[in-house]
Amino acid sequence: MASKLAPTRGNLVRLTRDMAMAQSGHDLLDQKRQVLMMELVHYIDSAKKLQEEVSKVFKDAYEALQKANISLGIDTVEDISESVPITSKITVRLRSVMGVEIPDVDPLSAETIPSYSFHGSSGAMDAAYAKFRRVMVLVAQLAEIETSVYRLAVQIRKTHRRVNALEKVVIPQDKAEINFISDVLEEGEREDFTRMKLAQKKIKE
Repeated sequence: MASKLAPTRGNLVRLTRDMAMAQSGHDLLDQKRQVLMMELVHYIDSAKKLQEEVSKVFKDAYEALQKANISLGIDTVEDISESVPITSKITVRLRSVMGVEIPDVDPLSAETIPSYSFHGSSGAMDAAYAKFRRVMVLVAQLAEIETSVYRLAVQIRKTHRRVNALEKVVIPQDKAEINFISDVLEEGEREDFTRMKLAQKKIKE
């Protein structure tokens, strides 16, 4: 392979320095990829457990809602549900993992705050309210985890592409150019040495 650069000592030094920087960048990116992968595995494990719990709690909540509908009637349950305040105060903080912003959602309380009259209500309605409150808490946690998984996966993919580009394109090209220039310079030095020896021999003669 012929070098794109002139086979000079200065270009050899520059290429050697560039390859060292590329190798250092490759090592750092590879470390970043490994850290992000470990973080991703942790979140995926948590997500699986939480998804199973959410599925179970959702099932329980809908069964409780059906009992409340049978006990009070759908219209009454709807009227009561409108008195339940909407949870809008959700605090989301961000933390950085190797430059990736991961959300941390402050845990919501599963405690049910009485917001409707017990008159005209029933234990079935209270049970449904409590179970759907638990659903909301778990869904907030799941949203935090799934957002984290998505952001980590995107960054891992980008980092993987950069590592591959350095490993399979940039560093091999630099190595090939360094080898080519080194060979040319060594050949030139051998020719110079041979000429010098011939010149010395002629002078002696």
